[in-house]
Amino acid sequence: MTAWPSVPLHDGRVLPALGLGTYPLADHEAREAVRGAIGIGYRLIDTAANYGNEIGVGRGIADAGVPREEIVLTTKLPGRDHGYEETLASFEESRERLGVEYVDLYLIHWPNPRVGKYVDSWRAMIKLRDEGRIRSIGVSNFTDDHLDQLERETGEMPVVNQIELHPFFPQARMRAADRDRRVVTQSWSPLGRAKDVFDQPEIATAAEAHDVTPAQVVLRWHHQLGVVAIPKSASPERQRSNAAIFGFELTEAEMDAIDGLERGRMGGDPEEHEEF
Repeated sequence: MTAWPSVPLHDGRVLPALGLGTYPLADHEAREAVRGAIGIGYRLIDTAANYGNEIGVGRGIADAGVPREEIVLTTKLPGRDHGYEETLASFEESRERLGVEYVDLYLIHWPNPRVGKYVDSWRAMIKLRDEGRIRSIGVSNFTDDHLDQLERETGEMPVVNQIELHPFFPQARMRAADRDRRVVTQSWSPLGRAKDVFDQPEIATAAEAHDVTPAQVVLRWHHQLGVVAIPKSASPERQRSNAAIFGFELTEAEMDAIDGLERGRMGGDPEEHEEF
């Protein structure tokens, strides 16, 4: 398999260019999926307190037997724990479930703007990072206004913004907003509603042209956009296939054709969605 590239973060750390998502795997499924994925070569593992599988993810990392410093482990703060003290306590609970001494990347899962406490949570995350319990801090599902408020009130811009992004919702404006702020865009649900996406002629034609699968085309599209995709799979065969995207390149015409598939979001609107 071709060597995996990495993406630089503005705090000086780096992120593997592809990760493993774990939602909605149960603990036992997550343990097996993570252990297998690390054996294949994955080094970016993504979970969240609200996925309910942090114990399994942590055990899968331990089972894999690779040095801890090789793994970039991400988890996320749930909306019910927004607030300064609440964030400190919630992080410690996640860390204990994961069975690790530190977390590589900690994200605010949703801004919950009507609650209005995400800046307080961000201040707590800065403290945890400065104490060494978190390596890097970021957010998920934030708009450009949310990002700017964090920087305006704390002087700190997130290193990552993990958002819904797939061929039916390519998020060109938000990707540009992240890029302008030196924030790396990550993609949750990168394959969208997979069967519907894969059946699109633009994707099927590109897959045939490059002798790859439709999923590989979509994940390669993310990579060429500069987006770090984190597809979920518990299948070793699909994990291996998903990772085999660094040995071919889509043409500009193919990229443009996939960009043109936009239909709109399938998940919650960050301005309105409340996650607890």
